Amino acid sequence: MNDSPARLPLRTAAAVKLGNLSSTLSQKMGLGAGGMIGGRVALKLDPQALNRLTQGRNVAVVTGTNGKTTSTMMLARAVGALGEVATNHSGANMPDGHVTALSKQPDAPYAVLECDEGYFPAVAGASNPSVAVILNLSRDQLDRVGEVRTIERSLRDTVAKLQNCTIVANCDDVMVTSAAWNASKVIWVATGTGWHHDSASCPRCGNPIRWQGEHWHCTGCDLARPHPNWITADEAMITPEHQKLELRLTLPGKFNQANAVMAAAAAHAMGVPADEAVRRLRGVSNVSGRYRTIHRNGRSARLLLSKNPAGWSETLTVVKEANHPAVLVINANEADGRDLSWLWDVPFERLQGRTVIASGERATDLAVRLTYAEVQHTIVPDPLKAIDQMPQGAVEVIANYTAFRDLNARAAADE
Repeated sequence: MNDSPARLPLRTAAAVKLGNLSSTLSQKMGLGAGGMIGGRVALKLDPQALNRLTQGRNVAVVTGTNGKTTSTMMLARAVGALGEVATNHSGANMPDGHVTALSKQPDAPYAVLECDEGYFPAVAGASNPSVAVILNLSRDQLDRVGEVRTIERSLRDTVAKLQNCTIVANCDDVMVTSAAWNASKVIWVATGTGWHHDSASCPRCGNPIRWQGEHWHCTGCDLARPHPNWITADEAMITPEHQKLELRLTLPGKFNQANAVMAAAAAHAMGVPADEAVRRLRGVSNVSGRYRTIHRNGRSARLLLSKNPAGWSETLTVVKEANHPAVLVINANEADGRDLSWLWDVPFERLQGRTVIASGERATDLAVRLTYAEVQHTIVPDPLKAIDQMPQGAVEVIANYTAFRDLNARAAADE
């Protein structure tokens, strides 16, 4: 691997310059953050821009259904121990966003790219990563993303072609294990994943998966839980050398402990000592507004993002520990997925007995699901007004993608 990015061809350099100009204009005109438009313009002018911008860099790609943005920020923070890192951890996770991020830091010798799982084949093919992290695979926006087994097969085919890439894979996720099973080099991480609803049967042969404690195996073929190299323990991780390191993260929840161990394993594969990686991960406290607390009229509202059944299940576990009143916010725009049938797979029953408000553009759809979950609730479509109607004190606010984005923007404008 070269120590610095390759010099850009004239066409790519011109495309990047015009892309950056477009990004700046977008910001100044109030049309957006510019994270996508700059890359879109550059790729129109040079379709090979992503390939050329990653040449000479040590690249890591992070993909999966949940936790991509957080894990990308964690990995970028850890790899920062080695040198400057170009990254797109703000969530612009398609090629447009990758090109924008890389063009903003043209001299960074390292790149850590969050990648939408549907775009992973194209991005991995163009960027020639040294490390690819596959966090988890579960149902997500079926009308936009597609069936999870289709995604698994796409990742499986791509991983088999990445001969010079180390795959960091979650061995407690059946779909991820299948996708990484034939990798030329793989590091297995035990994350303690609790969501198994999308892997009752084997993605390779269709036979049932049998679980025995933390171990699992297919009853019809040789697919089985591999022996983990890295292990997520309670508030700690165990390295391949059997060293136990306390995590002491600022971010809440077991799922963030899992994200941290995945990031540490990937950083270690790129040359960062495990103890240095963990030290740097402890400083991650706010990920694009996730886990941020806003203060309104005597209420302290913690903002949590959840986009699909697996994500909501993990977030409700965190919320259950605090037992605070909760505002649940649901939209169904294109970026969210317009099909809300997934609400019926979320264990809202965990919210029984507390004060709950259903909010967002699709508050009434959510209210129907809460009624069947026997969760007492009221409906307040505007999430800020919903927060204001809660008792003074701590409030948990869980929102899906566009609801979370819009709420964050409105809260920032009020500050």
